Amino acid sequence: MPKHGKKYEEAAKLIEADKLYDLDEAVELVKKTASAKFDETVEVAVKLGVDPKHADQQVRGAVVLPFGTGKTKRVVVFAKGEKSKEAEQAGADFVGAEDLVEKIQGGWVDFDVAVATPDMMGMVGRLGKILGPRGLMPNPKVGTVTLDLTRAINEIKAGKIQYRTDKAGNIHAPIGKASFDSEKLLKNFQTLIDTLIKVKPAAAKGQYLRSITVSTTMGPGIPVNTLKAPGKKE
Repeated sequence: MPKHGKKYEEAAKLIEADKLYDLDEAVELVKKTASAKFDETVEVAVKLGVDPKHADQQVRGAVVLPFGTGKTKRVVVFAKGEKSKEAEQAGADFVGAEDLVEKIQGGWVDFDVAVATPDMMGMVGRLGKILGPRGLMPNPKVGTVTLDLTRAINEIKAGKIQYRTDKAGNIHAPIGKASFDSEKLLKNFQTLIDTLIKVKPAAAKGQYLRSITVSTTMGPGIPVNTLKAPGKKE
C-alpha cells in the first residue's frame, strides 16, 4: 500500500470510519481536507450499477455546471468559412481546418476540448489515434459535433463537463475548486447527480447509484449517503 504524507493523514482523521455522509456534510468536510498549496479541484467518483461492456448500459454525456469548474478551458474548433468566423467571435482559442489537423499531427495538443462542424469530421477522423485516447475527439453525443458553434463554445467556457463510465462502471468528474463556497459546490454536485439519474439506462438493473465519493485532488475520499443523494426517491 502506498504511504500517504502527513497532510493526507491529518485530513483523513477528520473522516469518521464507516460513516456515510449526507451531501451537505460531505461538501463542508471536503473543503476542510484541502491542504495543498494550490487550489485543489473537488472531484466526485460515482460507482453506477451498470455493465459498460453492453452498449445499452454505457453512460455518457455532458452537463453544464451552474457555477463552472473554476478552470478556464482552452477550446479548439475545426471549421471553415463563416463557421470559422463564428467560432472566433464566440471565443474559441484556436480555429482551423487542414492547418489545425497538421498541427495536431505534429504533436500539439495544448487544449482541453475540441469542437467540430459535421462536415469537418472526415478530416478530424485522421486524428483518432491522437485525440481518442485523450478523450478529446469531437462527439455529437456530448455536443461537440455541431453547427451551433456559439452555443457549444459558450457552454464549454461556462463550465460544461463531460462524463463517461470507465470499464468498471465508474464516473469521475470535477465539480469545482476547494476555494468555492459550499453552496456552489453543493449546487454543482446536485446538478451532476441529477443528470446521472436522468440518463439511467433502461437496461440497468438493481441499485443504480452504488456509491458516491467526494474528494480533493490530494485529499482522502469522503463517502456520501446515496439514499439521500439529490434526485433520489426515498
